[in-house]
Amino acid sequence: MPADNVWAVGLDVGGTKIAGGLIRFPAGEVVVRRRVATHAGRDAAAVLADAVEMARELTAAVPPGVYFAGVGLGVPELVDLDGRLASGATIDWRGIPLAGRFVGVGPVWVDADVRAAALAEARFGAGRPYRLFVYVSVGTGISHTLVHAGRPFAGARGNALVLASAPTSVRCPACGSWARPVLEEVAAGPALAAALKVDSAEDVLAAADRGDHHAIRIVRDAAEALGSGIGFLVNVLDPEAVVVGGGLGLAGGLYWNVLVNSVRRHIWAESTRDLPIVQAGLGSDAGVIGAATNAFDRGRRPGRPL
Repeated sequence: MPADNVWAVGLDVGGTKIAGGLIRFPAGEVVVRRRVATHAGRDAAAVLADAVEMARELTAAVPPGVYFAGVGLGVPELVDLDGRLASGATIDWRGIPLAGRFVGVGPVWVDADVRAAALAEARFGAGRPYRLFVYVSVGTGISHTLVHAGRPFAGARGNALVLASAPTSVRCPACGSWARPVLEEVAAGPALAAALKVDSAEDVLAAADRGDHHAIRIVRDAAEALGSGIGFLVNVLDPEAVVVGGGLGLAGGLYWNVLVNSVRRHIWAESTRDLPIVQAGLGSDAGVIGAATNAFDRGRRPGRPL
């Protein structure tokens, strides 16, 4: 592969949308963008058909005479070290031969969406100044990855991304009953929307900005709860910085201020408490750029695509 003028397609498949882009390397520049809704409850095969069609459309825009590295696919699921989906909580593509669906498009590499976004932030975004940082994605779900020397850490099985999906069991000292709160059920985008009975977390944030007291409480509670989870991560991993992305993670104002203050209050070590907590520098493009970067990187070294 040549060192410059390499192109790749990145697809960021989420619970609400598929975002795609044609990316030029080594700059990581988004040349063409595409976006379609996934529509909650749709059959996984229909969502996959939309992803394949978007990849074909973006690949057709590659100019002649350049090197095309292939397609990177970021998905909101557990993905093992060989690029196989190991969960189906949001989009169940387990057991589907993805390579066969992208025939004629190019080689395809799959990874978890949070690791794709973290890779982009490490290479081109807010993570560039740091050798060791935690990336947290907050949107339809909440996940994280530790980034060391520019590479997201996948763990022994690819599962080192869960942050807010499992319950925390706590016995009430007054009544003796057990509470098992799940952080995503309080702090993820759908939880905010459900609490106010609106369509999206963006509606909740807008209502809070207008002074709606119920919305303000929901936003505060969500940001406070998430801050405790991120503070726990900081206590365990001791990163140089925290980078927060995802649709909800990029919200500013009240949500961001409460989140940052909560993280700092939940950090135990005084010497760590003032670490940088920043929003993703690439914004909503992080997942797309990261997925394409995965294809760019894999295409330059031995190994096989899916």
